[in-house]
Amino acid sequence: MDDLRTVPARQLDKFIDDHLQPDARFRQQVKEAINVICTFLKEKCFQGAAHRIRVSKGGSSGKGTALRGRSDADLVVFLVNLTSFQQQLNQRKLFIEEIRRQLEACQRERRFRVEFAVRSWWENPRVLSFVLRCPQLQEGVEFDVLPAFDALGQVTNGYRPDPQVYVQLIQECTEQGREGEFSTCFTELQRAFLRQRPTKLKSLIRLVKCWYQQCKEGLGKPLPPQYALELLTVYAWEQGCRKTEFVTAQGFQTVLELVLNYKQLCIYWTVNYNFENPFIGQYLKSQLKKPRPVILDPADPTGNVGGGDPVGWRRLAQEAEDWLSYPCFRKWDGSPVGSWPVPVAVCGPEEDKWACSIL
Repeated sequence: MDDLRTVPARQLDKFIDDHLQPDARFRQQVKEAINVICTFLKEKCFQGAAHRIRVSKGGSSGKGTALRGRSDADLVVFLVNLTSFQQQLNQRKLFIEEIRRQLEACQRERRFRVEFAVRSWWENPRVLSFVLRCPQLQEGVEFDVLPAFDALGQVTNGYRPDPQVYVQLIQECTEQGREGEFSTCFTELQRAFLRQRPTKLKSLIRLVKCWYQQCKEGLGKPLPPQYALELLTVYAWEQGCRKTEFVTAQGFQTVLELVLNYKQLCIYWTVNYNFENPFIGQYLKSQLKKPRPVILDPADPTGNVGGGDPVGWRRLAQEAEDWLSYPCFRKWDGSPVGSWPVPVAVCGPEEDKWACSIL
């Protein structure tokens, strides 16, 4: 793959098509791998068990923003019989251990081969990580399998959660200091938030993720979570463009300028929750008063994916500042491509418009 640093602005769309957009072979391989594990979970692992399950595809493959060559998939196993987030916390280790035992049994039967990456020293692991290898796959596919409380039930188009779901979430999270702990329960809302977006916006998300991965390879940890960059990209497009066709370099520059202004970021959406319920509204106001950056997960109001790591944001902002001088932000004549006019904060219900400064 060409180094993104050297790609001229006018060639960014071609770079995405040639190097980042998954091709048909890649998509088919991931699809087949997911079918293998979903069949295993439903027919082998939990067949006849006391817990009924639903399996949902999350992560980049579920959202439609996967990068070519990154063969990974997140599967959330919704345990229908659980009745609270606390039960998920208490029992997920048992489910992870059971899934691993059943995978090892299938491996002994030579149905497929798995290589585990579970962190056995975790007292209460959230995820079982492994690589699946089987004859129908040309290469291994990385999996993260996460047990979760089925807080929402079956999610359909246009679904909006009952506010009581978020009331229960907030109560259980704040009582134990576990905000953001149960984001997996809202995987289907996270997926819907991104999957419905225009194709070119998803391409821009892929480009930003490619940039993030190059930064990560050079800087290492700590860095903000990649999901925060995905949400920043959606926010930049919503506030500055909203067109299905746009200049990719301008969108890219807008996202990097938002990263530069991380100390002012306060971003949230009201597609799944809002201020109407007094309990939720009061909680949201407290979230928005937290130190910047604040980027609330549109599916989970307890998940501030922008907070908790000022060192990581500072390092990423320094990298963004360097990148803005590279060819991918220059027109053919050397002049800057420019960016979209985007506020660094969403005004809350009690804020004045002038307080939301524009980039």
